[in-house]
Amino acid sequence: MRQHAHPALKAFMCGSLSGTCSTLLFQPLDLVKTRLQTLQNHVGMFAVFLNVVRTENVFSLWRGVSPSFLRCIPGVGIYFSTFYSLKQHFFQERAANAGEAVLLGAGARAVAGVCMLPFTVIKARFESGFYNYLSVPGAVRSMYETEGMRALFSGLPATLLRDAPFSGIYVMFYSQTKKLLPPEVTSSSCVPLVNFGCGVVAGIMASVVTQPADVVKTNIQISKTRLGTVQAARHIYKEHGIGGFFCGAVPRCLRRTLMAAMAWTVYEQLMAQMGLKS
Repeated sequence: MRQHAHPALKAFMCGSLSGTCSTLLFQPLDLVKTRLQTLQNHVGMFAVFLNVVRTENVFSLWRGVSPSFLRCIPGVGIYFSTFYSLKQHFFQERAANAGEAVLLGAGARAVAGVCMLPFTVIKARFESGFYNYLSVPGAVRSMYETEGMRALFSGLPATLLRDAPFSGIYVMFYSQTKKLLPPEVTSSSCVPLVNFGCGVVAGIMASVVTQPADVVKTNIQISKTRLGTVQAARHIYKEHGIGGFFCGAVPRCLRRTLMAAMAWTVYEQLMAQMGLKS
């Protein structure tokens, strides 16, 4: 990457690269999570996993990886470049406190979430198994012709209720956990491992808090009828009770935690190699 490239562009490229690695590795967990959230009967994560392999094939676990790439590669890049720009603008002279870290992470994720929402909708539909889309362009064409442009932006409130708090909580716990560590640990050769460990702790906290919003979002986006956020939440509660809001919690927690921890670890290492403070 050229040295004279704008720092925000470098942050975008570092984020995109970290998003590529984590998306490919953890796509099966995302598919299993989506299936669990849309099944009418209560089954376990491993039962869904085995059922997909048995009735389809092992590569079906990566169904929806194309829209995931289209969403995550630029999406993670947009997130990190926005995060970097906001941090440089507001917190160049000092570190953000816990409350400011929440706003910083939430603001960056809100921008990326709105930009990438059409691909989020398409990804959810690919993974659900309810739609026979053959390609991402074909999915866009089918949705536009049968449901209108509005379908590509379905579930926006639920998506923001999931993504903005997740990122805000994640950044807060990630930054605050790192501050608690002694300087000799954060400056040692084990920095990538330390960053990953802090990311895992932050990811677990953020995943649990935002799980209900993720279930509501998925149900809205795969529905063939237009559902509002409140309407979808009422439907889930009526059909499954409180437990329905935590369907797919285990695979989502695993995926979001490991994906975010890996993305942040790779991002910070790449930024450090370029001489930029992440």
